[in-house]
Amino acid sequence: MQKSDGVMEKIVSLAKRRGFVYQGSEIYGGMAGMYDFGPYGVELLNNLKAAWWKEHVQIRDDFFGLDSAMFKDPRVWEASGHTSGFSDPLAECKKCNTRIRVDKELEKVGVKADEKMSEAELSKLFEEHKKNIPCPKCGSHDYTPVRAFNLLVKTNMGDFTGVNAEPVYLPGEACQGIYLNFKNVVDTTRAKVPFGIAQIGKAFRNEISPRNFLFRTREMEQADTQYFVKPNENKDAYERIKKDRFDWYVRLGIKPENLRWKQHDNLVFYAKDAWDIEYNFPTGFDELEGVHDRTDYDLTQHMKHSGTDLTYTDPYTAEKYIPWILETSVGMGRMFLAFFADAYTEDELGGEVRTVLKLSPKLAPIKAAVFPLLKNKPELVEKAREVYELFKKEVRTEWDDNGNIGKRYRRQDEIGTPFCITVDFDTLGETPEHKDTVTVRNRDTGEQERLSIADAIWKVRQAVS
Repeated sequence: MQKSDGVMEKIVSLAKRRGFVYQGSEIYGGMAGMYDFGPYGVELLNNLKAAWWKEHVQIRDDFFGLDSAMFKDPRVWEASGHTSGFSDPLAECKKCNTRIRVDKELEKVGVKADEKMSEAELSKLFEEHKKNIPCPKCGSHDYTPVRAFNLLVKTNMGDFTGVNAEPVYLPGEACQGIYLNFKNVVDTTRAKVPFGIAQIGKAFRNEISPRNFLFRTREMEQADTQYFVKPNENKDAYERIKKDRFDWYVRLGIKPENLRWKQHDNLVFYAKDAWDIEYNFPTGFDELEGVHDRTDYDLTQHMKHSGTDLTYTDPYTAEKYIPWILETSVGMGRMFLAFFADAYTEDELGGEVRTVLKLSPKLAPIKAAVFPLLKNKPELVEKAREVYELFKKEVRTEWDDNGNIGKRYRRQDEIGTPFCITVDFDTLGETPEHKDTVTVRNRDTGEQERLSIADAIWKVRQAVS
């Protein structure tokens, strides 16, 4: 099901206008599939990372954190299958040279391309249906034959001669560093199977057609967990992981009706099972996060290619085995887009239509904004500054004295600030019983209440913790 037309355009516009996301290299015309997170965007992104890290590392006794190097020995990508099998089917318009990703274009006209199809089989399928697939740039239907396009991004790292027989790649996925460090973690910590390793790391893909804002980009961050279990003792842990990941999104504010599970129809040869959590993006339901049962494939491959023994020895029974791996993987850009889209709301408050980001207070870039009622009254500004200094020691707080109160409220609504704190003449003691109190305004309801400064700080701190 596709959401109402124009929602994506509104989201992209708000993200730019309010300093969440900018087009990469915009002053040079922009780079496709590249985005920069602005002042509020980086705060939201960091809050998402912190929430994910807390869930998987901070509050868990059976998980360990990792931050592996981006550059890896080229043999890593041979072992993982990326140099031979990490590709998308590409065809090029003969008229204007625009490249299209064939499987995705076939899907748009209702034709499902099996992931296990050979290049020849996919070419035949494309030939049958290309009359219904106009070039997105010029409208032509005349394409080159389908060919596999490897997504790994080559670099000249360490190539001092100009002739590099063994190219070094930017990571096609972040999780390989976890497999490479499995033995290190076991040897240097108290880790005992079952246990997990979590990482947030960069990945790069030479995407044929980056699209849909942050959904498909050429540079991304991936939040991955790999949970190592005894062979054939995967079922219960896998179901628990699936439930935990789905519930995490709901607890942080994603509407349950905008999430669903989809099982992979065609499993890769080494997998026991694979499911995606799909989110109802502005363009419709699509993959948000993958949860995969990968058996012992990854560790076995790296053991074979590196010559290093990666078997695990049970400290209690002395049994030796290669653990199976249960993986979760989500792109932080997609996660950001899902939470941003889910929070994006157009409603009416006080007889006025407004745009508001109803983000969980835990994720909101700014937790509280402090205003003086009037900025041309020095005594109000001075007191408001005192209140601001108190708040910012506790939570991420913004000072705002630009425009009238209504405009400030609307601005804070658009960046998702859950509480606005106004210092007025009552705060100064004009009404004695209200001295040293402030007005606290709720973003979602517009309701206001009078609280002491200390109680206001406590209220905000409780909401965002």
